[in-house]
Amino acid sequence: MLRASDHVSHELARQALEQGRVLPLRTVLDKIEREYQGQALKVEFEQDDGRFLYKIRLLQSDGRMVKLKVDAVDGRVLDIKRKEHEKDKDAHSGR
Repeated sequence: MLRASDHVSHELARQALEQGRVLPLRTVLDKIEREYQGQALKVEFEQDDGRFLYKIRLLQSDGRMVKLKVDAVDGRVLDIKRKEHEKDKDAHSGR
């Protein structure tokens, strides 16, 4: 279901791309998927305090989930949040 906020986000992303203010999503995804060895599962485009951001949920080849906050202007990764495997949690808690 498409919400009004989804439409606004899509329109904002399209305008920013057409005006050359952000990198194309494909360019950013190619870089992120290569550097973090995974596949993007979800992408959100946001404007936060005047900064355009791609928020990307990535499934890495080892099965871990990573959430990345990427500057849409230059492709720099601004923040990374990783989730451990359940088996990794169990291994750490058993020590």
